[in-house]
Amino acid sequence: MNKVYSLFVFLVLVSCAGNQSEKKSEATKAKSPASEKSAVTKSESEKSSSNKIVPESEMIAFEGGTFMMGSDTGLPQETPAHKVTVKPFSIDKSPVTVAQFKIFIETTGHKTEAERFGDSGVFNLEIKNWELMKGAFWRKPFGPNGPEAIDTHPVVHVSWNDALAYVKWAGKRLPTEAEWEFAARSGKNSGEKFSWGNEISVDGKYFANTWQGTLESPEILDGHPYTCPVGTFGENAAGLTDMGGNVWQWCSDNYKAYPGSTAPIREDASVKTIRSGSFFFDQYGEDSFSVSGRSMNSHETSLFNTGFRCAKDGK
Repeated sequence: MNKVYSLFVFLVLVSCAGNQSEKKSEATKAKSPASEKSAVTKSESEKSSSNKIVPESEMIAFEGGTFMMGSDTGLPQETPAHKVTVKPFSIDKSPVTVAQFKIFIETTGHKTEAERFGDSGVFNLEIKNWELMKGAFWRKPFGPNGPEAIDTHPVVHVSWNDALAYVKWAGKRLPTEAEWEFAARSGKNSGEKFSWGNEISVDGKYFANTWQGTLESPEILDGHPYTCPVGTFGENAAGLTDMGGNVWQWCSDNYKAYPGSTAPIREDASVKTIRSGSFFFDQYGEDSFSVSGRSMNSHETSLFNTGFRCAKDGK
């Protein structure tokens, strides 16, 4: 699959959110026996080991457990809700930042696919369309004439292949889609729509970096037109940040229909799952950044609203 086709897939298959799309209040938090057993156990700090320089990254550990993944009331690609068991694992507290990715690049000399292709996907708000912008890559997310990427923001313009190179170098891996959703739900079967509760905002306070308004009339009610520093909107009950909005995040899985689903999804090893939604407009609106929201992109596609976080097996 070449880069042009990748962008076509992104534009046609899902939505304007990067070919992607696919949902803190004081809402009631229902619990189940499974959720009681599968709570977070601890947080840990990943530091350099061996002789390589690995950026420090706090991780949140989960004991694992069984939960209901997906939704019976969501988008076709999210249905049906089905029982899934995950083994113990740890996942990064926040998406990989520009500063962390910079260490990887400087240490390994890795060239991202955006750099090798010479362009990457950016939505042009003036013409209201996606374009393969020449010279856009992780360090210059809006092209050579745009500002430098900010160290505290999540790194973007990384393909699944780039993310895989990073996690292997760091001695970790990409989270599975089930692990990502389990973590977004804080290891509980609470039934809440979002990682932080059931409301996008309360009294003007937003709980994630998401799109407001329309493409024709954007609004910046949450204070951030594009990415924002990781952790800006706080943590979920498990202590994780950015588990909804800010940037889409790569998972390890091929994108495929759930067991028993009637969604017309054909599994393709070159098309990978993405989770979280982003700061950018998505045709599915709030469903894109729900805990069960899911979408996909080709493994070599990079966009200005897609990043990743790391995971690793538990003990």
